[in-house]
Amino acid sequence: MIYLDNAATGGEKPAAVQNAVLAAMQVCANPGRSGHDASLAAAERVLACRDLLSDLFDGYGYERVVFTKNCTEALNLMLLGTLRAGDHVVTTCLEHNSVLRPLEHLRRTKRVTYDVAPLTDGKLLPEAIAALVRPETRAVCVTSASNVTGECPDLHAVRARIPARVLLFVDGAQGAGHLPLRMRETGIDALALAGHKGLHAIQGAGALLFSERTMPDSVLFGGTGSESHSLTMPAFYPDRLESGTLSYPAICSLFEGALLVRSRRSEGARKLITLTARVRDALVAMDGYRTYFLPNACGIAAFSHARIPSETLAGLLNERGIAVRGGLHCAPLAHKALGTFPLGLVRASFSPFQGSAEADALIAALRDIALTSA
Repeated sequence: MIYLDNAATGGEKPAAVQNAVLAAMQVCANPGRSGHDASLAAAERVLACRDLLSDLFDGYGYERVVFTKNCTEALNLMLLGTLRAGDHVVTTCLEHNSVLRPLEHLRRTKRVTYDVAPLTDGKLLPEAIAALVRPETRAVCVTSASNVTGECPDLHAVRARIPARVLLFVDGAQGAGHLPLRMRETGIDALALAGHKGLHAIQGAGALLFSERTMPDSVLFGGTGSESHSLTMPAFYPDRLESGTLSYPAICSLFEGALLVRSRRSEGARKLITLTARVRDALVAMDGYRTYFLPNACGIAAFSHARIPSETLAGLLNERGIAVRGGLHCAPLAHKALGTFPLGLVRASFSPFQGSAEADALIAALRDIALTSA
């Protein structure tokens, strides 16, 4: 099987990540809960991962790195913990349901309103986002990269065009590990991460990084290992947002994956741009296919066939030993903006560990499908 569904979850985990998980399982102590040596060693490892993530993403210090089980949980902490009745949010049509559904929940239950920036000639323009800002706008929430097309909005330009008082929240699920996301340099107030994609960690590894301007309240409640005498959550971070036992093996995997990204991100981005360009050039030259992506550093190639629905086409590729994803990709507004709703698109997504052999296998399979379906 050639695995080209890396935008859903990374298919190949580096040896260092695998070894870190195995080592964590062999000495499975609860970090921050006890005073014995094993617990203290685990706590030091967790702190080292917080420090590394803050450094990698130009964050605001280890105490403002909160671990979650995935990017969706991080986005929920960010949105549900920060927004209040009467607040207004500007978001975009490229967002994943992990942004859209929390906002819709807040609209229905907390009198939070939101507007959605459209595409202009297929592009998400910073000025289209800025045009929707109101006096009551609390935050702008924008993806680092579309999980459908791989488009990467210009976050520097978005920050420059919105008022300084407005918080900038970024969904880093697809961009993290592929793009140079620099929080302080860009003016990002909160960044949600999915460790199991471009950061090469295992599933169960996510994080929320946030600035001093962002003071999210607790969304989950429970034990933290600190201030155990109190029936309320600690007032300080990260404990305020981390209830219950952390996934120590996942955090250890995230540490090793982030180390790898720090040393190889630029190299990986160049490779993914080359691979997606190779696929796009081939599809443009084939009858029946239409592309919905440009060469991109996130490795995403989305396309359709004039006569074959996306999920059927994905199934035909699966029969030929190639794993991709068809459908709406949990991003319905993106497909409406692209004109591909409700049938969706096929998305092939590469990892930096792959190369021309995988791209050529996909191209050959798509050519064969086009010939047999003519």
